[in-house]
Amino acid sequence: MKLTLTPDELHGYYNELHDSNADFKSHYPADSFERQPVHTVYGGANLFKAGFAGKLGEVALKTLDTYAPNYHVFARVLGLPGADALPTNPIYIESLTRALEANPDYVREIKPAAWLAFTVYNRVLKKLQSEPIEDNRIDFEDGYGNRPDEEEDGHAVAAADEVAKGMSENLLSPFIGIRVKTFSDECKVRSIRTLDIFLTRLSEKTGGKLPQNFIVTLPKVTTPTQVSTCAKVLENLEARLGFPKDSLRMEIMIETTQSIINHKGENTVPLLVAAAGHRCRSAIFGTYDYTASCNITAAHQSHTHPTCDFARHVLQVSLAGTGITISDGATTSMPIGPHKATRDAPLSPQQMDENRAVVHGAWKLHYDNIMHSMRHAYYQGWDLNPGQLPVRYAAVDTFFLSGLQDASARLNAFLNKAAQATLVGNTFDDAATGQGLLNFFLRGMACGAITEQEVLATGITLDELRSRSFVRIVNNRTKK
Repeated sequence: MKLTLTPDELHGYYNELHDSNADFKSHYPADSFERQPVHTVYGGANLFKAGFAGKLGEVALKTLDTYAPNYHVFARVLGLPGADALPTNPIYIESLTRALEANPDYVREIKPAAWLAFTVYNRVLKKLQSEPIEDNRIDFEDGYGNRPDEEEDGHAVAAADEVAKGMSENLLSPFIGIRVKTFSDECKVRSIRTLDIFLTRLSEKTGGKLPQNFIVTLPKVTTPTQVSTCAKVLENLEARLGFPKDSLRMEIMIETTQSIINHKGENTVPLLVAAAGHRCRSAIFGTYDYTASCNITAAHQSHTHPTCDFARHVLQVSLAGTGITISDGATTSMPIGPHKATRDAPLSPQQMDENRAVVHGAWKLHYDNIMHSMRHAYYQGWDLNPGQLPVRYAAVDTFFLSGLQDASARLNAFLNKAAQATLVGNTFDDAATGQGLLNFFLRGMACGAITEQEVLATGITLDELRSRSFVRIVNNRTKK
């Protein structure tokens, strides 16, 4: 074939493209599909004990038993798909429950809403019994408040002692860390001092060992220098205290308008992450501080406010493909009834009804907020109270289980027709959607909502799943 371009010209173009592509990959190595916790539970440092996770699990189970003692009540409160059609007749409920216990797969085909409600409820129970908290943050900021220096010093030491105890007795959650105060001029001295005291004491107690998946949270970040200074402090302490190199990781909290767009009109998020060097593991969106910085009044501040979605999308597109995970904020309406029983004064029926209404309302709001986050691909968020834990796990399981059959059929059709566009039902899919379907299963497996067996039922193999690339799977199948 006759060519116009010379070999030297072609090699020049190839080299330019190679360098450009390599530079791109250095900035966007790929999203991580390692386990990401579905939530972070924040609790004041003054309250932290080694058995914190187990204790909160007990409280969560008690709350669930009190306000939703069975799967059909829980499903109707949260508004699970098809929950409004669940039976209310006690005899029918008992019969349906026996059928679900005996043959859940059969009931799933004829009464999918009942199967979903039953499965979600039992998975929540199991989760609260076995691993009630996935990520725990020992909080020295908003959840702790401003206290005298001597008091915070003491709590920093005590928290380190409890973490060391939790490590030795295997009582800690799979992910854990501390949140210090912001690095503003007003708080920088106190913040660095607390971080120093905590890590120094922890090193003394553990011989330079850290808990698995330990992280330091830096809140209310406004400038890259705050992040880079935190990274330098961590590097210095790491070397001086004998912790393994690069083991002190950090996450930043995006809570102000300036951390989205700075005074030059630049997107600040990449600048903040870059300032951490290689130490930044994740970025968290703080809903209510952010809406306050937008001058939104308290009556209109909400998790789903349009200004929050704008910030979420900026954060998301800034970090997609970088390997930095993202997390959403909290629901601040707590599932706590207004009336408390005492030994001498048990609750009246009216007080119990009022408590139930408050808890159910807070549960529904939290569930809706979590589903809003997950639809925006925020698979992690905050929980602030043990009563929120059942809802967190119910929302995660519902999100994945309710879409499992449709996603399985579509992915199976993709794999069977290898790279060809296909029509399943009334939804037309292309290769990008194929990757989206694969991501659904990868995310579902990572958080435990989808089992390995359920993934393999789509026709995909474990080796293909581990490749994490739909295009690679299709190419390999096409070559066979």
